[in-house]
Amino acid sequence: MSETSLRVLSVIPPMTQLNTPYPSTAYLTGFLRSRGVDAVQEDLALALVLRLLSRDGLSAIRERIEALPERERSPRVQAFLAQFERYRLTIGPAIAFLQGRDPTLANRICGRNFLPEGSRFESLDVYIDPEGGDPLAWAFGALGLEDRARHLATLYLNDVADVLREAVDPRFEFVRYAESLAQSQASFEPLALALAEPLNLVDETLRALTLDALARHAPQLVLLSVPFPGAVYGAFRIAQAIKAHDPKIVTVLGGGFVNTELRELNEPRVFDYFDYVTLDDGERPILALLDHLKGGRGRSRLVRTFFRDAEGDTGKNGDVRYVNLGEADIAFAEVGTPTWDGLPLDRYLSVLDMLNPMHRLWSDGRWNKLTVAHGCYWKKCSFCDVSLDYISRYDGASAKTLVDRIEAIIAETGQTGFHFVDEAAPPKALKALAQELLDRGVAISWWGNIRFEKSFSPELCQLLAESGCIAVSGGLEVASDRLLQLMKKGVSVDQVARVTNAFTEAGILVHAYLMYGFPTQTVQDTVDALEYVRQLFEAGCIQSGFFHRFACTVHSPVGQNPDEYGVKLVPLPPVSFAKNDVRFIDPTGVDHDALGVALNKALYNYMHGIGLEQDVRGWFADRVPRPRVARNFIERALR
Repeated sequence: MSETSLRVLSVIPPMTQLNTPYPSTAYLTGFLRSRGVDAVQEDLALALVLRLLSRDGLSAIRERIEALPERERSPRVQAFLAQFERYRLTIGPAIAFLQGRDPTLANRICGRNFLPEGSRFESLDVYIDPEGGDPLAWAFGALGLEDRARHLATLYLNDVADVLREAVDPRFEFVRYAESLAQSQASFEPLALALAEPLNLVDETLRALTLDALARHAPQLVLLSVPFPGAVYGAFRIAQAIKAHDPKIVTVLGGGFVNTELRELNEPRVFDYFDYVTLDDGERPILALLDHLKGGRGRSRLVRTFFRDAEGDTGKNGDVRYVNLGEADIAFAEVGTPTWDGLPLDRYLSVLDMLNPMHRLWSDGRWNKLTVAHGCYWKKCSFCDVSLDYISRYDGASAKTLVDRIEAIIAETGQTGFHFVDEAAPPKALKALAQELLDRGVAISWWGNIRFEKSFSPELCQLLAESGCIAVSGGLEVASDRLLQLMKKGVSVDQVARVTNAFTEAGILVHAYLMYGFPTQTVQDTVDALEYVRQLFEAGCIQSGFFHRFACTVHSPVGQNPDEYGVKLVPLPPVSFAKNDVRFIDPTGVDHDALGVALNKALYNYMHGIGLEQDVRGWFADRVPRPRVARNFIERALR
């Protein structure tokens, strides 16, 4: 394979996000171009959705439905057929509206007579309008016309996705597509069986889009970046189509899912689809692989790379081998500027499916995704995968370098919104970045993840706001000082109150990541935590939050040292494919699933100013002990 003919295509497989490109291919493409490599990129996740959600796509869905026996058509599918003509006529305008190309359509959408309404619209009935009347008035207000319309249009798209799932592909989701085939799946067999099935409409569409991309770019090397379990099935289908089209095209699998779950890969069948699988940051492994493909080095010189032995290689033919030369990674300051060249930035969909303020930022609008530093400067939290490279290897860049990248991205995209995707952006780096932005007169809007540590003084929060910070998210987790210490979180509940108040006073939206079900967490701990959260909302310190159930992973301190946390791990089956989540036995025996329902219901109401005066025991149907926390906790913390 000659150097002059080598072209690298980086692909985002379905599904990731609809509102903005997942940044991995932008980083890889920018880096490879900085090293003189002919690199291009494609977002096949967006392309698949846009092809399916079109007039022709809906007609194809109807054809598949009509081929089904009537007894196999669910009520939702029957309703779609009954209103098919309305769906066919409105799908194009609805997509254009969500792409920002036809904003005046908001008036017709909000009239509730334009879009056909399926079962997803029943969720509107649960909204409570304290004043009576319009069920969305409390959420969007009198001036929220466009927001209302985007929420309604998103429900409409979800209705179509439900029809796809029930009539065409039972695994289809806009985000967690066929996730169960990959997530912590010890055996490759479920995925292998799915890939052996005849192609359904979604598969056929993805295959056609893959072949279109190959025809346009004529790559010799295709990199498939898989950040989540919900993108694994799509990636394998793409690789399957590539190998059927031209087995000589080299396919490589990498990304966050691979880095987390495939570190013990020992399944030869994976290499029927991919020639190589690489771990951790892709820059160094891809450079080594390019040298190998150009004949400059042998496989023994690869970096963090799995492959299947073939005749002539050392070892038994057909075995999976892992080679890591151990070369140093590319310094964060030298990875270059990500580029979105080749991605259709004007075709992403600004959806609004959740009325959580921070989740809205995640899915609403196209954000330039950038990293302030590599890894986590704290890297001690016991629930986090601190043993993995993307957390453990902290490496920063100067504020000048970061603002140079920001200016280059603005020049390329014409957009000034940035989402800093760090695990936790360092306070010192953010301070320097903010000052550099202000000194150079670079006006942007930005948000990202932080730790609620005392370094974020009122003065620093004000500086960040002046530099364009509009929102931050951080981990309050269990809102219990005992458990925060066990987690090695490095913050206290009082400290979180002071820091979140400082951000709020600076006009910055604050989102709290919340957790339940941590080892040794009692019912009383859970109730106390909800009371703390209630007070934070009541005092206006936080405006957004999300409770998630603790999951133990093999890469976290809890998973590696369970005795220190008072739990016992349930043995895993033999692993040849994915390994991450591990079940555990907690001697407290608390039914955290039942408590989680109450926590999420309370939080949903708190975010909309409802129930803040209510005793938190009421959310648990009075089946829990009385909270011991003081009602004046916030007053004490902010004193």
